[in-house]
Amino acid sequence: MKLPYSFAIALRYLKSKKKHKSVSFNTIISVGGVALGVMALIIVLSVMSGFHEDLQRKILGVNTHLLVLSHEGKIPDYEELAAKIKKFPHVEATAPFVLGQVMVSQGKRAQGVYMRGVSPEHEKNVTDLKKYIKNGSLEALNKTEDGIVIGVELAGNLGVTDGDYVNIISPVGEIGPLGMVPKARKFKVVAIFEIGMYEYDSSLTITNMAAAQKFFGMGDTASGVQVKLDDIYKASEVRETLNTALGFPYRARDWMQMNRNLFSALKLEKFAMFVILTLIVIVAAFNIISTLIMNVMEKEREISILKAMGATNSGIMAIFMIQGFLVGLTGTLIGVTGGAITCYLLDSYELIKLPPDVYYLSHLPVKWKLSDFVLVSVSALTISFLSTIYPAYQAAKLDPIEPLRFK
Repeated sequence: MKLPYSFAIALRYLKSKKKHKSVSFNTIISVGGVALGVMALIIVLSVMSGFHEDLQRKILGVNTHLLVLSHEGKIPDYEELAAKIKKFPHVEATAPFVLGQVMVSQGKRAQGVYMRGVSPEHEKNVTDLKKYIKNGSLEALNKTEDGIVIGVELAGNLGVTDGDYVNIISPVGEIGPLGMVPKARKFKVVAIFEIGMYEYDSSLTITNMAAAQKFFGMGDTASGVQVKLDDIYKASEVRETLNTALGFPYRARDWMQMNRNLFSALKLEKFAMFVILTLIVIVAAFNIISTLIMNVMEKEREISILKAMGATNSGIMAIFMIQGFLVGLTGTLIGVTGGAITCYLLDSYELIKLPPDVYYLSHLPVKWKLSDFVLVSVSALTISFLSTIYPAYQAAKLDPIEPLRFK
């Protein structure tokens, strides 16, 4: 199959004459610039997508998709409410819970935490907490009246392990002669979990719902009802439905609403990084422009001969546009390949470790998204193509008489 003459000549022009090796070297620089920009974009966007997904997975691993709370602070008929909510569309499971802020201490060490009271048999239906248990088991809460499950960071801060006892202190206690007396009780650590997110590993404790109700003096009431959905992205829709159907004093809050600031910041940062790193590709596009302009200057005599043989202006333009586009295409392919390999290595071997108390994560996460690869590739090819227009136009309007007369 014979190639169109413009394509064949463009391929030939990618190689320069021996006495002008700088032009071919500039082509290599242009390809490298595009490849570097594409590779950087793919890696950064994949890492940002990884951050988003990893945070979402860990947040939903310990929290449910939607909470139903009461403006009154307590829900007395929580079992009936949970059964009612379960009948709504997209609702898979429900589970009541008790939540309060306490202080946990061991010896001279103390730390403020949240204590959540749950029913282990219902909790496994609404969260993935069970699979994050490192030592012990969640079911042990049913066997021990004063059992408690704590995070690995909290266990390290207190210097305890499963089987040890910790003191749980509530600032809200009974009124005595000298004022309010804090309530304190010993709990036995029956399990230790590791979410991999410092915020939860250091400040969340889980106990039996009956023990939490007794400790907080709530009687047979709950703080709210956890709701698991069949589609996490239907959370806002179900939230509106529940708010309308249940009415006052109930209010529903979904996981996106409760973590809006965090995910909005990640989304904005991802967009900002895309814009900033696209500048690398734009710089490479300037290299393509300069390379093509030098090529046009070098090939003036050949362009004149082609015009004398009948080549049209559009044909001359096509030669240099194809040449520049091939440079961009080659750089894009190299960049995509390099980015994919780097992402695979980062994801498979967790090469970059992170301090979990700063980044919420223990290592740099990577998530491959086809949309990111397509977006970067299309952007790079579009910029590369646009950079060929001016040099190609200059070549097309070249006067064929002058180069043939003086060279």
